[in-house]
This record gives sequence, C-alpha cells and structure tokens, in this order.
Amino acid sequence: MNGLQSLSRLAAGQGRDRLVTLGAAASLVWLALVAILAWAGGGEATAEAAGPSLGGWLLRALGVVLPLALIWFAVWSARSLALLRAEAEELRALLGQMRASEPGEEPLPEMRTQPLAQSHSQSHSQPQPRPVPRPAAVPSRRPAAQPLAAQAPRPAETPPAPELTAAEVFMALNFPDGPDDHEAIRCLRLALSHPELARLIRAAQDVVTLLASRGIYMDDIQVPETDPALWRAFVQGARGEAVAGLAVVDDAQALAGAAEMMRADAVFRDVAQHFMRHFDRLLGQRAETDGDTVLAVLAETRSGRAFTLLGQITGVLGTPGPAPEAGGDQPAAS
Repeated sequence: MNGLQSLSRLAAGQGRDRLVTLGAAASLVWLALVAILAWAGGGEATAEAAGPSLGGWLLRALGVVLPLALIWFAVWSARSLALLRAEAEELRALLGQMRASEPGEEPLPEMRTQPLAQSHSQSHSQPQPRPVPRPAAVPSRRPAAQPLAAQAPRPAETPPAPELTAAEVFMALNFPDGPDDHEAIRCLRLALSHPELARLIRAAQDVVTLLASRGIYMDDIQVPETDPALWRAFVQGARGEAVAGLAVVDDAQALAGAAEMMRADAVFRDVAQHFMRHFDRLLGQRAETDGDTVLAVLAETRSGRAFTLLGQITGVLGTPGPAPEAGGDQPAAS
C-alpha cells in the first residue's frame, strides 16, 4: 500500500468517526431539549401525576426514543455508504495501477516517420550541383532514398502472454481481497494481459460494483456446491429447466434487487448482458481443456456468483425470477 492509499484510507476512517461524533452530538442536543421541555412543563406534570395513563407514558417514551433511533439510523446509513464508496475507490485504484503496469505498444508511428524526416533533411542539407548547360538533361545526383525497412527495422513482435492455469483464472475472477493479496494481484495482472480475459474482468468489475451500490454484495451470497455435469451441459447449450440445478442463489432480497435493476436500469442491463456473454464464452474455452469440476469451481468466484445471480433472474439458469421487461440477447451456447 503506497502513501496515497494510506492517506485516503485514513481520511475515510476519520470521516466515519466524524459521523459518529455528529450522531452523539445530535443525541445530546435532543436529550437536552427533552430535559428542558420536561422542566418547563413541570407544573402540568405535577397536576397530572395523580393518575397518569399507560398510553400517555408510552407516547412520551416513544417521543423521546424515536428521534434517537432515527439519528443513529442515519449515522449507520451514512457510515455504510462511506465504506462502500471507499471500497469501490480502492478497487478502481488497484485495477488502474494494474492497467498502467501492462506493457504498452511501441510508438511505431514516431519510429517510422523519424528516418523519413532524417532522409529528407539529409537530402536538403547536402549542396546540390549547379546544372551545366547541356543539350541533354543532367541526371539528379541526389542520394537514392534507402528502403524504409533498412532505415528503421521493426521491433520484434511481443511474444504472446502465457496461458493461465485454472487456479490463476479462479483467483483473477475472484478479485484480490486487498492490496496485501499479492498472489491474487499477480493472477489479476496476468489475466489483464489477455485481451479476452481483460474484457471479462472489467465487465465483472462493473457488474459487481453496480450491484454493491444497491447493497447486493457477492461476499454475502452463499453458493452451495453444484453438480459439475450441469455446468458441462450448460456449456453445451442447455438452458432453463435443463440446468435448474445451477439456480442455487436463495437470497430473496438479492434476487429481487437485481431483477429490479435489470428491469429499470438500462445501463446496468447492458453491462450485465455484456458480462454474461463474456463469462459464458470463458466457460466454453475452459471446457475444452479442463474438467467439469473446474467449471463448477469458477462459478464459485465473486464473478461466478454474479453470473449465477443474473442467470437465475433472467431464466438462463432454471425458471426466471422477476423477469425483466426489456429484451436482450442472452449468452449464446458456446
């Protein structure tokens, strides 16, 4: 963790502490106001002390406790939102560092045009012979331009990135747990060096971040073990009831929230469909080299849980939940 990340985390922690301080101050102000009102109305309270009703006491207690509960509920909501924003910023910063560390392409246009400029300057810098008056035209004595390939040899092509093992793909799709998760960061960096995997990783990051903004966290979704043969059948084109055993998400709140996002949020719907196509394509590619168990294990990652959740509400896996109204292309069979 560098110094900037440490300062950001410290500032976020101080902000959450300030929320608690504000909540405590508001509670003290409210209790002081209640005490002042009780003291000011002491005469009426003495007159009614002979026979206070139970309902009156309950209303008074509710009038004192309810504002306190609202104050601390607001504090808790603000702290949760601040924590969510801090985690999202940390994940974006981490992926930004990994993208910046990817080997870029060589500046070929500059390298190719520089020799041409040099040749042009050389041809104009050399003194030209004065033409001799002859009947026939005197051939030009300019030096012949050298071939472009001889002037600027093209750099050797970058060798293709090595293929990731099943364990490395798992850790990349599961995302690092933090800046200290060095092995997961290494695997994520390897995945980002593959164009196809990089598109999947970024699409998964967008989906997980958007779901988290609505309070749907992949770490809270429990995915039990599934039959690996069903994932093989899914890769081969089975959909709906044929693979209903893969619809294992039983979090009703997460299902309803994701279905509402698919129905009402066009941006999320496009991002989700883009992610599902890429994840389905990855399963098809891994099925050619790995066993069925690897497919089931990949579905247990944070990205895999998001795919299972979305596949369940759209009917790709089993019977659809609250179906989204807007249509869209579902992932095709690999």
